[in-house]
Amino acid sequence: MKKYASILLICFIFFNCKSDKKENGKFNVVTTTTMITDLVTNIGGDLINIQGLMGSGVDPHLYKASEGDVTKLANADIIFYNGLHLEGKLVEVFEKMHSQKTKTIAVSDALDKNTLIGSDYFASNYDPHIWFDIDYWIQATQFVVKKLSDAIPEQKAAFETNGANYIKKLKALKTKLTATIESLPEEKRILVTAHDAFNYFGKSFKFEVVGLQGLSTATEAGVQDVQKLSAFIIERNVNAIFVESSVPKRTIEALQAAVNSKGHQVSIGGSLYSDALGNAGTVEGTYIGMFEYNVNTIVNALK
Repeated sequence: MKKYASILLICFIFFNCKSDKKENGKFNVVTTTTMITDLVTNIGGDLINIQGLMGSGVDPHLYKASEGDVTKLANADIIFYNGLHLEGKLVEVFEKMHSQKTKTIAVSDALDKNTLIGSDYFASNYDPHIWFDIDYWIQATQFVVKKLSDAIPEQKAAFETNGANYIKKLKALKTKLTATIESLPEEKRILVTAHDAFNYFGKSFKFEVVGLQGLSTATEAGVQDVQKLSAFIIERNVNAIFVESSVPKRTIEALQAAVNSKGHQVSIGGSLYSDALGNAGTVEGTYIGMFEYNVNTIVNALK
């Protein structure tokens, strides 16, 4: 017998036996990615119990739930997840759970799908990396405020206040980052990374974004991908490329070696946070700190 049964089956077993008891009398809220955990924390704060499934450096595309995660999910009153198939097979679990006692909420439902970037890889046909558009994240904040207020109406005023304060910070962030990016000439705004996580960032800040892998890290970059991208880097005279904290750096190192072997020197400009925030308790462990760190790293390397 396999060590772990089907995650879906386990969820149903736990879910049918779910206790209505709430720790400290507060709602139990489970989140998937670190970005969503940070968002919900800024709105819910100490008014709810928050547990995130994924930590720093975790790739949500390839994530597999542990037995501990199943317990968290089974005891949750609300589950916030990204949607758009970012969390892979976990999305199937959330969709099934929605018919049970727990509310499962895709943060991406806050957005008009007609404004999203298309995807040939995901069944939803959309790029799931929505957090790299700050305006989208503001909409996500408003959406989470409403969903928490609907679930816990007695705390509505507090959620709305927290949400409004956070939105002010997000707007200030966009203003600050725009000023930083404007110091980089548009012809140098070419961002080459391990996979296509930064298309919304590129759209927002006028960067041409090229990923060695596709939108999902479940896809593998082949020799032809490396050769094609190395030719692009040489042709466009790109001087720096970037690894990602949640993706093994070997693919970007192979790309660097391919470029350098052809007489064009390209450096690794640093490691960017893409599908996960930095370590908890650090500046980069917050959405705002992560975004500011990424932009500073990109601009400094490409100047």
